[in-house]
Amino acid sequence: QERWQRARAEDDFAGFAPALERNVHLAREYALCIAQDGESPYDALLCDFDFGLRTAELRRVFGALAGELAPLVAEASVRSPRSTLEVPVAAQQAAVTATLRRLGVEDSSWRVDVSAHPFTAWVGTRDSRLTTRYSDGEVESLLSSLHEYGHALYERQIDPALERTNLGAGTSMSMHESQSKLWENHVARSPAFAAVLAAELAAGGFGVTAGELHGALVGVAPTLIRVSADPLTYPLHIILRFELELALIEGDLAVADLPDAWREGMRRLLGVEVPSDQLGCLQDVHWSAGAFGYFPSYALGCLIAAQLWEAIDADTPTLQEDLARGELGAVQRWLAEHVHRHGRRRDTIPLLEAATGRGLDSAPFLRYVAPLAGR
Repeated sequence: QERWQRARAEDDFAGFAPALERNVHLAREYALCIAQDGESPYDALLCDFDFGLRTAELRRVFGALAGELAPLVAEASVRSPRSTLEVPVAAQQAAVTATLRRLGVEDSSWRVDVSAHPFTAWVGTRDSRLTTRYSDGEVESLLSSLHEYGHALYERQIDPALERTNLGAGTSMSMHESQSKLWENHVARSPAFAAVLAAELAAGGFGVTAGELHGALVGVAPTLIRVSADPLTYPLHIILRFELELALIEGDLAVADLPDAWREGMRRLLGVEVPSDQLGCLQDVHWSAGAFGYFPSYALGCLIAAQLWEAIDADTPTLQEDLARGELGAVQRWLAEHVHRHGRRRDTIPLLEAATGRGLDSAPFLRYVAPLAGR
């Protein structure tokens, strides 16, 4: 990782390539050692993060998803530019603190701090710690704080009888990511909840209408950087990484050719030209840490979140009114009953089927993002 950090800072892919070649080789060798009968090396790597997930299924789901998202991105790109708000850090901090208080985050068993990159940690079901990041003139902290809250809530609501057992944790990376994306995309970015966030910003000294805030939170614009991507384009960033790491592991892509393959993929999927490797294939830490097979969980989390949200909506007649009042107890209880309490007693797809009545389905996500493109 030190080589990657230095290479990214200096925009020097050649300096990182030998280390990446070694990591690809080690990942391939590791996968061959643990692969079960009928599994490809990449199948085996996926199971480290999402047990039972298969490369063939990802090819099918991601291929279809990319085909559906591409025209939406094209439509969104010709609309008005993504709006921005210049929100002072003090107002952001006040709004984040007040919003998390609404959701039950109190000092006796939670900590909320600041870090360079937001993350969540937990010592037990009664000790949750999350961080966010504040940048002057932005609203990203409103999203990242709810994102991390989703991770923390998942672990808090696991059946206490499972604590300190192998079953006492989230069932997979994709299901965990679905919990954070549910609170980020379907709560924080909802038109109804925008009124709550706008009121909290106003209490912190920054006046903005709910409509203006919502526009800034859901604006669509293809970008170079994954972590800054909007809900519509974000899965395409993940699909690119899936395609490339799969090709690396299967031996269809040489490490030396990765920068050009990245540029071609960004052009094809997002219509974006990549000016440097620093803003391209060097932007993520995952491959330097040997985490091949991790990226798909991010996109799957977006799909699962949308599917769960439609089920919550169907079961909660007052959902929009609850969002407008900032009262999310019904959402918390639904997630506890249908997802959280089970811990690892069920794998991802069986858990999703039990909660929603069907297996993985991209249609709810496409229904969620279509209005963001103006449809």
